[in-house]
Amino acid sequence: MALTQIDFSKTLTDDQIYNCLIKNYGHLGKEWTLHQWNWMNYVYAPFKDHTKYFVLISLIEKTLKFYDQVNIDYTFDEYYSKQQLHIEKFSITEICEKLSLPKETVRRKVLELEAIGILKRKKKQIVIDRSAFTMLNPNQQLKVTARYISLFAKQLPYKDIFAKSVYSRILDVDIIENIIKKNFSVCLMWFYKMQIPIMLSYNKFFSDMIAFHIWGTVFMNQVFNHSKSDIISFNVSRLDYNKQILSEGKNSSGLSAMSISDMTNIPRATVIRKCKTLIEFKYLNTNKKKQFVMSGLKNDEINPHQAEVFKLKAKFLRKMLNLIIIS
Repeated sequence: MALTQIDFSKTLTDDQIYNCLIKNYGHLGKEWTLHQWNWMNYVYAPFKDHTKYFVLISLIEKTLKFYDQVNIDYTFDEYYSKQQLHIEKFSITEICEKLSLPKETVRRKVLELEAIGILKRKKKQIVIDRSAFTMLNPNQQLKVTARYISLFAKQLPYKDIFAKSVYSRILDVDIIENIIKKNFSVCLMWFYKMQIPIMLSYNKFFSDMIAFHIWGTVFMNQVFNHSKSDIISFNVSRLDYNKQILSEGKNSSGLSAMSISDMTNIPRATVIRKCKTLIEFKYLNTNKKKQFVMSGLKNDEINPHQAEVFKLKAKFLRKMLNLIIIS
């Protein structure tokens, strides 16, 4: 990509993005919830195992970082045309440290990935087979992410830093998607650098990734119910917005175990078992119809955690928008 006469005074900072996210949470909260819920389904779908997926993409991210260091940037088509992805200096310990997982867990997941032919180890080198690329093809997620970037850009108070031709592109989802595909390997690296820490932090918060996935599904349902209500205010702060969502509790139309299973493809028996635990720890409750709803009792614990998530999101959005500015 040829870059000429870049005016770095007209690029965005993390603080500018973060402040815009917080100020416009009422506008963007629903879309971000949908974005992350779609991502969680995408994570779970290939193996019916979140951890196995994160082991695999942590290896992919390592290679993407190497590409970036040596100034290699593959387009979407170039990246998915590769027969294999070679990753040097493979180490169980390295993955354990990155994902904050026990060695026994990582070793077992690696062996399971080897058993289905996705990973092939040669001494300390590991090869990811092309079949993994088919399962990890992010066309749907790419469209969801491009849509969120477009919606966020509409809320930016810094429109004067964009030339008219550039600003019009920011609002066009198809053009954002094309820019991502043109610079795919670096954009995918940025995406993983945001999502892996976010998911790991929620895994630590809930002590269970499947429980978080289920909780997030109930939360998303409540967010969409709230967005249809007459009391919604787009000018509400992030803390007040979350309080409104979580405080609806038993007054909200919830989700049955079967509905959650259908939406996530998590087995119904697993959903029931995890929901019982989430109720025990006061993350969920049930309404009169025995549907699962938010309890509203963990708002003070979730809010500071969410603020850290926003910092990771701000870094990703800053990189993506600056890429659009200079493209």
